Amino acid sequence: MDIEEENDIFDEYHQKHQQQQSMIIGTSSSLSPMVVETSSSSSSFNNNSITGLLWNSSNNLAQMYRMRPKLCDVCLVTDDGCHIYAHRAILSSSMHYFSTMFIGQDFSTESTNCIIDDHVDSRINNISSSSSSTTASASTSYNVNFIEQNQYQISIKNLDGNSLNEIIKYCYLGIVNINETNVQMLLSAATMLNCKDIIKICCEFLRSKLQTSNAIGIYSFAEIMGCKDLKDFTFAFILQNFVQIFQNDEFIQLSTERVVEIISSDYLDTGDEGEHIVLAAVINWIMFDYNERRQYLSQLIEHIRFPRFNQEELINIENEYPLVKNEPASKDLLIEALKYHLMKNSCFRERISRTRQQCLIVIGGQAPKAICQCEYFDFSTNKWNEFICELPSRRCRSGIVVHHGLIYAIGGFNGQCRIRSVDMFDPKSNKWTQCASLEVKRSTLGACVLNGLIYAVGGFDGTLGLQSAEVYNPITRSWRFIEPMTTRRSSVAVVTLNGLLYAVGGYDGSSRQCLSSVECYNPEIDHWKRIPDMSQRRSGAGVEVLYEKIYAIGGHDGPAIRKSVECYDPTTNQWSQCADMIYARRNAVVVSNDGLLYVVGGEDGQTNLKSVEVYDPKSNSWSLLSSEMSIGRSYAGVAVIEKTWP
Repeated sequence: MDIEEENDIFDEYHQKHQQQQSMIIGTSSSLSPMVVETSSSSSSFNNNSITGLLWNSSNNLAQMYRMRPKLCDVCLVTDDGCHIYAHRAILSSSMHYFSTMFIGQDFSTESTNCIIDDHVDSRINNISSSSSSTTASASTSYNVNFIEQNQYQISIKNLDGNSLNEIIKYCYLGIVNINETNVQMLLSAATMLNCKDIIKICCEFLRSKLQTSNAIGIYSFAEIMGCKDLKDFTFAFILQNFVQIFQNDEFIQLSTERVVEIISSDYLDTGDEGEHIVLAAVINWIMFDYNERRQYLSQLIEHIRFPRFNQEELINIENEYPLVKNEPASKDLLIEALKYHLMKNSCFRERISRTRQQCLIVIGGQAPKAICQCEYFDFSTNKWNEFICELPSRRCRSGIVVHHGLIYAIGGFNGQCRIRSVDMFDPKSNKWTQCASLEVKRSTLGACVLNGLIYAVGGFDGTLGLQSAEVYNPITRSWRFIEPMTTRRSSVAVVTLNGLLYAVGGYDGSSRQCLSSVECYNPEIDHWKRIPDMSQRRSGAGVEVLYEKIYAIGGHDGPAIRKSVECYDPTTNQWSQCADMIYARRNAVVVSNDGLLYVVGGEDGQTNLKSVEVYDPKSNSWSLLSSEMSIGRSYAGVAVIEKTWP
């Protein structure tokens, strides 16, 4: 048994009967197959060569991007005078817009429903087809030639230079810098160029920034851009948060049609105040510009569900709201509402709240071997329940993330070997499905979501602790490597804060030491850098972000299992001590919910734990959750999601 196997046994919960596993590194399932011709003399082909080729191809594109304008064969010029140099082959292979512009791509009415806008249409110098009819058969093809095919400098109208530059950069690097300042211009440019990847990235960014103060603005912008998914998501958010939103200036500025659309919805959540909120919103909107808007009162008031008021409120409503008293249409509505309360045999359209209770779901783990069983804690009942949709196979030591309501179980250990597979759970369908596999096998890895991408960092492949990290794009459904960390880290925890990724502690198989070091990854420059160390070495620690601080909880340093806790404040760039947990734990999982931290399971050196501890940062104190899991488990996954099942 070699040293690395001993490290594995030590760091991955002392598996006493570990079998040696060979590591086979394959290409991502999203890549086209790679054919390597070998002879009998080349049977010792290094599996890492495949990884190297993938890494080099990415580096080559990045190098081409950095070399610009050298060897470029096109210069794109925007209205604001920005000159962007590029390679036609790269742009054509990345975007249909440029493919059509540069190589006169043939396409049929069956295979594409492209709409060639006026700014493109004016540049066509030759269109030939087998039929002049605009309703040609599906087999009809069009040869489209643009004058830009023979031009070096090409004018791109109605786009700003910064946005086009980001789109061109995405063609080379597969990354885009997006923030509150540029997202609207970038989405507009991507929509014009029909760059679906960046459209989706922008929409995901806007979803992540959605607040009660900007929801109506984002909704209106999504409608203008034709982003249906973003529009629907934002509208549902407006309905669910109407009590806060109607008090904002954005609501007062809405058109009559938009106000009607909101208050007429059956899914409008009026909270504890009931229909009073809807009537108050209508009155506020009318009074903002009374002379102009009073004509719309009858149109709006018919969408008030007056039967939701009690009888006493209905009788006094005209005194409370003088506008209602002076509106003739309100008389009949109030009478109908009173009849409802008196007769009890009439009906009206109730509001239906879409708000669902949240739950904490614990996924797989080690108990004491890898398991596929899951269970969840219902915050509304304070009880644990069996989760009927267990993992497709046994899995522990995996990375668990939640992205747009979907749970991803990444890599891990199945009880026999380390795995590359990734499974995704959709709460709406209550099903697990398989996603593209990792580039390499990883157990005891760290995983997180940053800017709409999923990161898998470090871990153990069965032979070595890993220094590498990779990122998954849910749009392209593919993994790619990023810059490796400065240190090998298995049993590492990762979190994101303020646009950066943090890898905290872990175990370095090279030095055979648990780590106190922490490093930070900036995705904009693809670079890791060290930040101040923790006060103690922590492998298998639980790490989570709460109130803009990073908490490192428990873990171990060799045989010493910790109950200590410390937190990192990026504004001061320092770690500070917090109250100790009640019990020492390693290989527990941590999640935040409603301003509290939940530390789930783990093991104390002798047994897997059923208990859950709760940390309140306001009082700097720990308490035990009122009920325990059905089984003790360590190396599990945890997530907080909406409860969509009965």
